Amino acid sequence: MRYIMRTLLALLGWKIKGEFPGDKKLVVIFAPHTSNWDFVLMLMVRFCYKMKPAFLGKHTLFKAPTGWFFRMLGGIPVERSSSHNIVDQVVKVLKQREEVTLALAPEGTRSKTSKWKSGFYYIALKAKVPLLMAYLDSETKTIGFGDKIELSGNTQIDLQKIKDFYKDKRGIKPELESEIAFEVKDN
Repeated sequence: MRYIMRTLLALLGWKIKGEFPGDKKLVVIFAPHTSNWDFVLMLMVRFCYKMKPAFLGKHTLFKAPTGWFFRMLGGIPVERSSSHNIVDQVVKVLKQREEVTLALAPEGTRSKTSKWKSGFYYIALKAKVPLLMAYLDSETKTIGFGDKIELSGNTQIDLQKIKDFYKDKRGIKPELESEIAFEVKDN
């Protein structure tokens, strides 16, 4: 499968850059997320690196008869109502598992938003796991992995590192890119 996906990406004109680290626990963010093709391309990259990423899904998806399927794909059920703290739910799962790579799109949608969602940051910070920045750049037709950072808890410094990394990456639909910013909670 690895060879097939690398060949397909090459035929489509995409290059893969960077290495996927061997950390047992990791939060991976993928940006910019502006098109349905982002998911397809990253799924192909998943096979190229033999990754088994986990993702968040609405808890109702994990009930019978489809629950087994979403769990098999790496899904982590979360209760999204306002009375549940998703960050704490996910941190608990990360702490319970021996190995987990949680993949998230910080925009939370393919549509243009005013800011990124901050959950990825607080999940990695509270779980004390590194944050890996994955990207897609439509201008260079490159998909890959960049810097892995240990978050300091100083959101301004950490957010600046993230901004610096993504500043020259363009999504498939650049007009839908969201500002790399989020509401800062207590440091």
